[in-house]
Amino acid sequence: MRPRWVTDRRRRRLRPALAPLLWWAGTTLFALGMLFFNVGVAATEFAVPPVIALVAGFGQSAALVLIRIRPTEATALQLVSVAVLGVAIPSGAGPTWPLTAAGAIILIAHVGLTTARTDRRTAVATFWAIELVLLLVMLLDPREREVSDWLPIMILYPVFAGLALGGVLIGRRWREVRRELADARRDVEAEQSQRAVAEERTRIARELHDVVAHNMSVIHMQATSASYRLKNLDPAAKAEFAQIAAGARSTMREMRQLLAVLRDESADAELAPVPGLDRLAELVESAARAGVPVEVHEAAGTVVLPESVAVAGYRIVQESLSNIIRHAPGARTRIDLDLEGPDLMLSIVNEAAARPAEPMEAPGRAGHGLAGMRERAQLVGGTLESGPRDDGGYSVVARLPIGGQE
Repeated sequence: MRPRWVTDRRRRRLRPALAPLLWWAGTTLFALGMLFFNVGVAATEFAVPPVIALVAGFGQSAALVLIRIRPTEATALQLVSVAVLGVAIPSGAGPTWPLTAAGAIILIAHVGLTTARTDRRTAVATFWAIELVLLLVMLLDPREREVSDWLPIMILYPVFAGLALGGVLIGRRWREVRRELADARRDVEAEQSQRAVAEERTRIARELHDVVAHNMSVIHMQATSASYRLKNLDPAAKAEFAQIAAGARSTMREMRQLLAVLRDESADAELAPVPGLDRLAELVESAARAGVPVEVHEAAGTVVLPESVAVAGYRIVQESLSNIIRHAPGARTRIDLDLEGPDLMLSIVNEAAARPAEPMEAPGRAGHGLAGMRERAQLVGGTLESGPRDDGGYSVVARLPIGGQE
């Protein structure tokens, strides 16, 4: 079953395409029906010559169809047809002169359709132009008819045509108000969403600063002061503590850059120096210091990587090595970077753990590493697959589009 929002979106796309077809179909069917009715009444009930009845009736009906593309010309054709029919109707024909009942309905429909397709000034001008032509036909009538012959139509036409004009204008204004309200509601929702995002960014920045940055500072302090606090440290241990302190400083620098981006919505994250696959050797070295032997195999040739792809690849390798250090300590690991058409194939495969893993986090806590790697791959238009291997190891394979080789 499709979500409701998908169906609504498709309906909104179909409406603009169906509107002209519905207009033409509805107007044409109405015009044809009124044509036969108008011509038949004029020829039989009003004794108008059939040829004149057909010409005048066709002109009135055709004017309705032309309103969509030529509203001014359609009104002119309507007025000429009304004048011809008014002159052709003999004296004593009935109280609807200078129109037939069908002709009066067509005139009212003409005003309503013109109002729907044009601006308010044109619609009002059309209403008064028809009223003026009817008045001129009555005043210039050579047969000098009685007032009772034309007074009803002079009362009924303005009333019903005015109702059609006002009704369509009110309907248009109501739709405009609804659109304005919908736009205002969307603006409010967008503003609320942006505010929520800004508040969440600030909260995340605060948590990172208060928790992660603090703990990294403690690690840096302990690693830096280890050579002073602990006696009889051999040179290898001192070097190891120095590496830990350097890693903590590097992490805190990246943390400060991240905090600056999170706290400033207008900040351009691309302006901050971010690591790419050119710093892959640093990750391999840090993993080796943690007891994970890593081999790197890169494809031959020079490849120009988009910065976003380089950053995504670096973070995927970084997270993969972190997972190996946590869950498969000492496992031999192989990193392959290869080209496959316009894509960079990045794989991180590790063997089974060389020794039992010691939990670094509280048991039962959900991890977000794999989900984060997939999101990074998707953000650059790529894919990522991961899963355990038959030999007890684990593999992560990412396909990242780079646009070819240069």
